[in-house]
Amino acid sequence: MKYLSIASLTTILIFGLFCSIQAQGQDIKLGTINGQVLDSETKSPLLGASVMVVGTKLGARLDLDGKYSIKNVPVGNYTLKFNLIGYEPLSKTDIIVRSKRITYANAELKMSAVETGDVTVTAGYFSKVEDQPTSAVNYSAEEIRRAPGSAGDVSRILMTLPSVAKINDQMNSLVVRGGSPMENAFFVDNIEIPNINHYPTQGSSGGPIGLLNVEFIEDANFSSGGFSAAHGDKLSSIMDLTFREGNREENDYQLEMNFAGFGALGEGPLFNKKGSWMLSVRRSFLDLLVDAIGTGVAPKYSDYQGKLAFDLSSSDKVTVLDILGIDAIEFTKDQSIEDGNIIYGSTNIVENAFGVNWRHLWGKNGYSNTSISHMMTRYKSDFYRTKNDDNLSGGESTEQSFYLRNVNHYRLNESNRLEFGFDAKHLGIDNNSFFAEYTDPFGKDTPAVIFDDDISGQKLSAFATYISKPFSKFTASLGLRADYFSLNENAHISPRLSLSYQLTPKTSINGSTGIYYQNLPLIAFSGSGDHTNLKDPVAYHYIVGINHLLTENTRLTLEVYDKEYDNFPLDPTQPSLFIVDELFYRYGFFFDHEILVDNGKANSKGVELIVQKKLAENVYGLVSGSYFRSRYQDYDGIWRDRVFDNRYVLSVEGGYKPNSKWEFSLRWIYAGGVPYTPFDEVSSQADSSGIFDQTRVNEVRHSDYHSLNIRFDRRFHFGGSNLICYVSVWNAYNRKNVASFYWNEIENKQDVSYQWSALPIFGLEYEF
Repeated sequence: MKYLSIASLTTILIFGLFCSIQAQGQDIKLGTINGQVLDSETKSPLLGASVMVVGTKLGARLDLDGKYSIKNVPVGNYTLKFNLIGYEPLSKTDIIVRSKRITYANAELKMSAVETGDVTVTAGYFSKVEDQPTSAVNYSAEEIRRAPGSAGDVSRILMTLPSVAKINDQMNSLVVRGGSPMENAFFVDNIEIPNINHYPTQGSSGGPIGLLNVEFIEDANFSSGGFSAAHGDKLSSIMDLTFREGNREENDYQLEMNFAGFGALGEGPLFNKKGSWMLSVRRSFLDLLVDAIGTGVAPKYSDYQGKLAFDLSSSDKVTVLDILGIDAIEFTKDQSIEDGNIIYGSTNIVENAFGVNWRHLWGKNGYSNTSISHMMTRYKSDFYRTKNDDNLSGGESTEQSFYLRNVNHYRLNESNRLEFGFDAKHLGIDNNSFFAEYTDPFGKDTPAVIFDDDISGQKLSAFATYISKPFSKFTASLGLRADYFSLNENAHISPRLSLSYQLTPKTSINGSTGIYYQNLPLIAFSGSGDHTNLKDPVAYHYIVGINHLLTENTRLTLEVYDKEYDNFPLDPTQPSLFIVDELFYRYGFFFDHEILVDNGKANSKGVELIVQKKLAENVYGLVSGSYFRSRYQDYDGIWRDRVFDNRYVLSVEGGYKPNSKWEFSLRWIYAGGVPYTPFDEVSSQADSSGIFDQTRVNEVRHSDYHSLNIRFDRRFHFGGSNLICYVSVWNAYNRKNVASFYWNEIENKQDVSYQWSALPIFGLEYEF
């Protein structure tokens, strides 16, 4: 934390320098808004739609390609309204116009579903996915960028949602509706990315620092349950991201610097404006500060991501995506002794995702996305025990996958449409690592384990969803998915059903149910035990909710859910522990389990409330709350609380924009303390290592969590460039939230690790 503070103080010097610059002259600064309007169901261009800049007399109509251009727009923040007869009106907020820059604002319109003169009340500010009427939320790039406490991390902005448990500030792992971090999937432009974080946790989807550059993101859709048959092999949530295309008219560049590091982004046209390129390079600088100071430990990481787009024809577009992350950290023994860490050593991780997506339009009736991709993650580590220099673990593990995905959307008529496709994946793991003799969480001596495994398998799936509107106020979605995994020869059929009824122009009632299977991660099949005979974990989703528009730009959502789990792996030698939550107990995901059974059960149920206001004028915000319970049944049949069971979460997030220059925002979260298992102090002192009290597994709770994040943004518009300066303070009133209790092996006593203390964050984004 002290090195993050030093980084922030270093950045503030540059912050002060740039913010002292004043724009020369009093000329009005102008920018341009370009975009394209498509039919949301077929992706075909729409003709005749009008685009209006709210609060001005500026606007445009679409050309034959569905494109528009609004020139000479004064710099500032705007809302665009799109209208076309036969389609629901749409309002897009947070359209930032910058000096001598082109802002792209694409839109997708839906055919009108409600035949009433009051339809404009229900339209516009909130996106609606007919085959996902429950548990879905959408974020724009600007909403992600400016969120206090998110640091431009698309995962951290979701921490405000009532469906996401609050666990630890240092991690952005998503724990959705009583699940675990292994139960989430991420897609970028129809390409599945196993983990979107630096320092990813093997076998899981979590990490401490976001990998994706928010400047690339055009749209983010998050589903916390009841998602369609097009997505499988995950039990809890789907995040579907769209990367924007680069500027096809001119070359643009951006430099950024914040507490974590610095970066550069460039974009521009290709192939005579038939395509575009976009490239980002970022590097942390905490390690450079530590080297300059001459002491300390800091992570060193960098990422490189790019996107190419090219129009083969008016009906065919190809995009190429690559995301590379490189992570390293080394703890010396002296530093570990000073910080009270029980281990020292090093970790090096390289992850890369490469994919090509081809979008083809089927005239005016539908479209398809077909992608082929390759994923690779290599983990290398070497750790020692601080108190005696014993080598605890080390080696190298590499996971790879080759993925073919096809999704088709076809509109049969105005009331019926189909979504169908398939997935084919070849995946493997080459695991060459070892774990020295260790004591398990309950004090049992466990022999050393050497992994020398080369495991591979295939996953095949096919899916189809039929969406029907038998009459204007009612929509039904029926889906079916089939999956097969060659490694354990398990095959599954998963039905899905969603219903939505529009009670009034302002109110709808919705429901979803379905069966969701997930294969265990490959690392679970590596080791001394043969676990190919295990059943795949399964979850049954039951969701009922209501949406009500309080105003045109303010929506209330109330949902009740029940999620029943079955077939989870359990270790009879550790009967009270839940294996899939093991990363919470240890430094990694699955340790070697020689014997596993698949009769583990879990349950999560709760109620969630969200009131969200979009930025229609100068105020925006989201207030949410949830009450839930998440439990599991252990090997002995005893029901226990899971380690992510907050019970209740309350959050408030919002902001005020008095003008186009300033913005003030905050986020406050209050959550119940999560369960933990206390140490058996007598046994721990005798063994000089932490041993849990197995008679009190998850029976004690941390104190409640609460924290306030605040942020101030200031925009400067110069003659040919733009600058954003922002100041943020995380945990502004310095609440000492407990992260965990651990056994300090050096002092042979229980110690405590705290989450982030008050941390100032300063950043700059310069566009030219």
